[in-house]
This record gives sequence, structure tokens and C-alpha cells, in this order.
Amino acid sequence: MNSTGQPMEGAIELFFSWVDYSLFILMLVLSTMIGIYFGFWGKKSDTPEEYLLGGKSMATLPVAVSLVASLISGITVMGDPAETYTYGTLYWFGSVVMPIGAILNNYLYLPIFYELQLTSVYEYLQLRFNRSVRVMASMLCTVGLLLYMPIVMYVPALALSQVTGLSIHIITPIISVVCIFYTMMGGIKAVVWTDFLQGVIMVVASIVVITLGLIHVGGFGIVWQRSLEGERIKVFEMNPSPYERMNFWSIVIGGISGALSALSVNQAMVQRFLSLPSFSKAQKSLVFLGVGIIVIKCITCFMGLTIFATYYGCDPLKAKVISRSDQLIVYYVMDIASSIPGLPGLFVAGIFSAALSTMSTGLNSLGATLFEDFVRPCLNVKISDKTASNIIKLLVVIIGAICVGTVFLVDQVGGVLQLSMSMHGVASGSVFGLFTFGMFYPRGNAKGALIGSIVALVTMGWIVFGTQKALAERTLVYPQLPTSAAACGFNDTIPEILTTQAPKEEAFFLYRISFLYYTIIGFIVMIVVGMVVSHFTEPPNIEEMNVNLFSPIVRKRILSKRRKFELKFVEEKNALFAPPAK
Repeated sequence: MNSTGQPMEGAIELFFSWVDYSLFILMLVLSTMIGIYFGFWGKKSDTPEEYLLGGKSMATLPVAVSLVASLISGITVMGDPAETYTYGTLYWFGSVVMPIGAILNNYLYLPIFYELQLTSVYEYLQLRFNRSVRVMASMLCTVGLLLYMPIVMYVPALALSQVTGLSIHIITPIISVVCIFYTMMGGIKAVVWTDFLQGVIMVVASIVVITLGLIHVGGFGIVWQRSLEGERIKVFEMNPSPYERMNFWSIVIGGISGALSALSVNQAMVQRFLSLPSFSKAQKSLVFLGVGIIVIKCITCFMGLTIFATYYGCDPLKAKVISRSDQLIVYYVMDIASSIPGLPGLFVAGIFSAALSTMSTGLNSLGATLFEDFVRPCLNVKISDKTASNIIKLLVVIIGAICVGTVFLVDQVGGVLQLSMSMHGVASGSVFGLFTFGMFYPRGNAKGALIGSIVALVTMGWIVFGTQKALAERTLVYPQLPTSAAACGFNDTIPEILTTQAPKEEAFFLYRISFLYYTIIGFIVMIVVGMVVSHFTEPPNIEEMNVNLFSPIVRKRILSKRRKFELKFVEEKNALFAPPAK
């Protein structure tokens, strides 16, 4: 192995051709044109409802594809293959829990938002508790997205830097400006239709790349055999320890809680559901979403196995043609698909597409949240709908600029999939728990909601950032599956550098908990603290509360209590005014 850190002799670095550049630029131009169309020639987005909800007249299929594209970011396209290549197929198994989350959302959470028809999901918390709780939830959402969005921006910049040789510091502002522009101009309609275009590009390019990979390796049988020999096929890892990086239980428990958090109380997701004209169409979009997630996860994770089978005896990381596992998929596509002019450019465009769709979703939803929950209440004068829409567009630009400024910090850490899920876990459990507390626990009050959410946020922030520090200091090290450079034709007499070194010392026990449990831990902390505080403080008057603020399965119990209360009141009244017995 070359000790200088340069690529080994015989290893090549691969770059775009002019055809690749042409197709890649075409995708960016099409995305921009969609924003320009809806901003200037489509139905004007001069009201917050039109800008944020598309006038509640969107079609089911584009919204469903947009939902899938928003959840399947560039992190998925680059991170899933790297995860499978490095740690095996356990994460792939997690794709089956998303439909479970979609089903639970359909019956427990979505009916509430659709009946209330709120522009911001956080309006619910003001109706259920008070404005302070609403502001707290909006702050949690803002923190979560500002931690997550820079990672989303970093991934496509990393891919394009790899195939062009340009600096990430140059690429990131360019792609961000494109996304900010079409999101600002076209609103939710531009976001949905660019998501649709970009989602189709990503799936088609991925299927073509997998087909070429199978032909190159020699078929599915070879991929499966080499994956078995390389210990990549892992499903029923039943060790219940929460300190395992990933096992069957963390996949199921963490996966379902993460899916529910992402679907049921996420402003971006609910905003899309509410852009549909009827609840039945929103339900159909959930079905498409569940199926779409499984299909995409199967594609991206199988890519990881195909890459492993292709480089079975010559790991690109050990050959030093790439510097981190997240670059595997791009290097693989440039290597395998370079015989078809334009295909590498189309695939990298797909990665950009996935990243841009998630980024535009975050910008649009965060713009809505900040305007409805922070800006509008501070305005002392009534403003027109057009002015409100322009303020939201300005917020989109400001948020995008902040994210561009923080994206360079991501370059200092590794493993974008694990990092993104960890950062998401800082606020997701607290937000999910806050809404669940309000919808399922009638005895819960504003003090319990507020204190519970704060404790959950502080707790998860401590765990997540402590874990990242432990990983950086190598007091926490996750063992990786073995790879080989024996078939590279390099000098095998040079000792191999171990992929995973033993930790210097053991990290604090909370830092060793699997990142897949972060959402459920934050959720539990929020619920428990909220219930305890509510128990020792004044309860809300359930008889005066709107039953539509509660989940359908809770409403029956509330209505039953009300009927009993009314019957008791009638009986006491009758007894009080009844004539005396003779």
C-alpha cells in the first residue's frame, strides 16, 4: 500500500466526460425552469396557502413521488450502498418498517391534521396547549433541520467534487443557489414537480447501473456468493444489546419510531398531504410512499452488494482511489458505466436530484414554520397575502445561506448515513413525543409538554454530540467487515493498515447506545417527563376541549367520559329538584 496517501500504481481516478457534464447541467436547468414556470407563468403563488399548499389541488402521483423523493435524499443514494458495503445488509431490512409507519400514521395522526387543515403543524400545539408550546416545537424543528440540511447539501458536493476535481467549497454554493432559487420562486408546486422529475431520473439511472454491474460481475449468483463469503448478508442479528451498532431489534424499534417521526408530525410531509384535495387521496399517497420506499431501499442497498462483489479482491479504499466509503457509489458508476457516454453524468445528476429534493423540501417547510410561528405574530399590522408570500420567500433565501455557511463542518466527520440519522435524532424524538403527548394523553397540560420537550432536547443533544466527540477521539469505534486488496496487483509485502483499530479507552455508556434508538429515547423522555409534570400540576378541562385535537382511538374514550359526566349531572339535577317522597 502506498504510504504517501496517493492512489496505488494501477489504480485510476475517474472524471466526467463532456457528455456527462452536458446531461448533468441539463438536469439543473430543467429544475430551475420548473421554478421559473411556477413563479412567473403558472398559477401565481401570491397567498401563503397557494405557495405552501399549492391551493390544495395537487395530483396524487406527483405528491406521492415527491414524498418518496423527500425522504430518499442524496444521503440515501450515497450512504446506503456504503453502509451495505461496510457493515452488511442489516440496514436493508429496515426498509420494511416504513410501510408499518405509514399504516400507523394513516389511522393515528393524519386524520387529525386533515380535519383541522392547518398551514403549520405547530398550530396544533397552540390549539391543544398554548402558544409557548407551539414556539418550543417550532424551535425544535428549526434546530433539527439546521443540523440536518448541511449534511444534505454536502453529499452532492462530495459526489461532484469526486468526478470533476473541483473543490467542495466552490460546488456547494452553486448547487445551493439553484435549489434556493426554484424553491423560492415556485413554492410547493415547484418543489413537488422537481421532486417528481428528479425522482424518476434517480430510479432510472440506478436501475441501469445495477444492470451493468450484474453483467460486469457475471450475474446475481456471483454477487450473492461473494456477499456470503464476505459476511455481508446479515438479517437476524438477534443480540438485544443496545450497544450493538445495528441489530434486528434496533432496526425494528428504531426504524418504526423513525418512520413515524418522519411521516406523522413532520411539517414537510404533512404539508404535502394537505396539498391534496381529499383525505382519500392523501391515503393513496401513503400507499405509494410505502411501496416507493421499499423499492428505492432495495435498489440502493443491492448496489452495495454489487459494489462489494465487483471489488471483492481490490477495495478502492485500500487502493486509495477514494478517501471515504461515501464515495464508493460514484467511483463505481464512473468505473462500470463509463462505456456508456452520459450515464455517469445522469447518475450523479440522480444523486443531485435526491439531495435537491430533500433540500427544497426542508427550505419550503422551514420557511412556512418560521413565518407562521415567529414572523407573523411579531407583525403589528395586518399584511396582504402577497406580502406574506414574499416574506416566506425571503426566509427561504436566508435559511439557505445559513446552511451553506455551515455545510463545510460536515467535511470534518465521516459516514454521512450514520451522521445524518444521529443529527436527526437530536430533535426528532422530542417533537414526535410532544405531538403524541398532546394527541393521546388528555390529562397532559402545557407545563408538562414544555418541560418534557426541553428535557428531551437537552438529553438527546448531550448524547448525540457526546457520541460524535467519542467517534472523533476514537474512544468509540465500530468494527467494519473485512475487505481485501489482494487482487489489486499491488505490493502485498507491505503490511495492511487495519480498517478498524481498537479504541484508546471505552466511551461513556450512553455514547455507546446505537444511533437507531435516538428518536425513541427522545420520545420516551418527552412522554415520561411530560406525564410526571402534568400529574403534579393542574389538569386541562377535558369537557371543554375540542375532541378533534385527539387521535381517533382516544376520542371514543373522551366522548364516553363526557356522556357519563352529563348523565351524572342530569341525575344529580333530577335528585335535587325531585318532589319530596310522601
